Amino acid sequence: MRSGDVAFRCNCRTVEPHPLVCGPYRVPFLLNLPGAAGADRVSGELYAVSARGLARLDELEGTERGHYERLPIKVEPTAEDGGGVEAYFAEKSYAIEMWERCGKRGYWVYGEKEARGYVKRKDRPQDLSFLEQIEQFVSSSSSSDDDEF
Repeated sequence: MRSGDVAFRCNCRTVEPHPLVCGPYRVPFLLNLPGAAGADRVSGELYAVSARGLARLDELEGTERGHYERLPIKVEPTAEDGGGVEAYFAEKSYAIEMWERCGKRGYWVYGEKEARGYVKRKDRPQDLSFLEQIEQFVSSSSSSDDDEF
């Protein structure tokens, strides 16, 4: 993003518990299943983003392709008011299956430990679309938290 398109505001966490899971290739997915049993309040960073920056993020997150959906979320910032906050959630078409595939266990933060084994987009199979990778992941048997898919 260009300079001026984004500015860090504060560290925060969700008001309600939300599932945060790792999907195929250890990619993090925030699931829009507030209050789901086994979910935690998720910690993260809050940024102010320009309209131009937000359009670029929507493209990166594949909101028009059914990868993620950007929705309002309530957070409790540690420093300042977090009104009007949105997050990228896994698209509703696969969120429940993703939660079940992950054993209805999530994380409170996507940190260094959770990201171990993350596979960069360029290093993933190029013959499958993102949604095909998710479909294969959710239809496979659940295994350990270190599952790289």
